[in-house]
Amino acid sequence: MTARVPDLPEAHVRKHLQEVLDTCRETNTAPSVLMLARRLGLSNTTFRRRYPEIAREIAEHRATPPTLRSGPTEHDRLVARNAKLRRRNRELNTQLALAVAQIQFLALRAAKLEEDLKAQTNITRLADRRPWR
Repeated sequence: MTARVPDLPEAHVRKHLQEVLDTCRETNTAPSVLMLARRLGLSNTTFRRRYPEIAREIAEHRATPPTLRSGPTEHDRLVARNAKLRRRNRELNTQLALAVAQIQFLALRAAKLEEDLKAQTNITRLADRRPWR
């Protein structure tokens, strides 16, 4: 025997229907009865038996061609923003690698110059000399 599913108020179902329609409009997908039924925790058949008018409304929404929006959708904007952030991240990583290489080069060059300076001046540091015994 299957578990008894409680009746949901039609206002609650319509609220979820509106959310599904808004989501479908943003993502340019067609709404479906199954999508709404799953959202409410019902099987497709149970939903169609209990809410035939809402199932017909969804079928009408699927039959009408979607209105083309003049601008990009929220999803399109997010995809473009992610691509831009990835490009910027790649550029910054390249610049960071270049900066690290330059710092290494300058550190080696500074050590070499310091060594050459010591050799040119012939300075003997007291700390460098061995103590007399």
